[in-house]
Amino acid sequence: MIQDISPSKLKNEYIHVKCAETDPLLFFDTDGMVLLGNKDGRIAFPMGCDGKDRDTIYLFSVDDTKYFLALGSKTLQKDGFQYYAIREVRDHFEGKEVFAVFTAYHLWKWYSDHVFCGKCAAKLAPDEKERALRCPACGEVIYPRINPAVIIGVIKGDSLLITRYRKGYSKNALVAGFTEIGETLEETVAREVMEETGIRVKNIRYYKSQPWGMAQDILMGFYCEADGDDPIKMDESELKYAEWVRREEIELQPNNLSLTNEMMRMFKENRISQ
Repeated sequence: MIQDISPSKLKNEYIHVKCAETDPLLFFDTDGMVLLGNKDGRIAFPMGCDGKDRDTIYLFSVDDTKYFLALGSKTLQKDGFQYYAIREVRDHFEGKEVFAVFTAYHLWKWYSDHVFCGKCAAKLAPDEKERALRCPACGEVIYPRINPAVIIGVIKGDSLLITRYRKGYSKNALVAGFTEIGETLEETVAREVMEETGIRVKNIRYYKSQPWGMAQDILMGFYCEADGDDPIKMDESELKYAEWVRREEIELQPNNLSLTNEMMRMFKENRISQ
């Protein structure tokens, strides 16, 4: 999956350091597209020397490489580089740098969405001791937002409930959704399956989690079984496809980055039992 970068390791604790000329520096435009170079299918990043006139902030490190974000909306043009949508990064590149871009996008989205204080409307400033934004006027402190969401493999005999979204990603997927205030993750699983497909479920059990910076999510994967033989009643506002698919007929996604794809593959290979 996207976070499986071993033997490399993400170091996400905040440190207050300046961007050096040779440090990777990520530039996002106002639409969230990121400036990258393509080096034989691997990502090449702009460097600190490309942002001498920009305010920058430390994001994280992968091993000993420190990554920084160029703040503000001013774009950069650089020979041999172009702006990619975050979904295009997923489709065009491979390697641990893809995880770096997704994680950087998560933080860029947070910084870009929180310029002013929600209490008093003063301009926020980055804290120098922790990953936070602080209001100099009223003292409000804002931390990065992480959205809890579930990915659900619903099993019925030798079949898995496969879906495709009406908008956005077009490949095979599983039922998914965000956890609402006041409910457990298991309640989210049952509610989302019912809302999207009309199927009741039982025997809900946790599988694995995944950070997914594209949507600022922490994804939690669950398997469960269909409870009864209710027909599928697809929510056509969310999905364009929802069917029971036998394990040998499941078509996987074109790469191994997502928790969804791993869960489909595990069932396809008969490595998940009821």
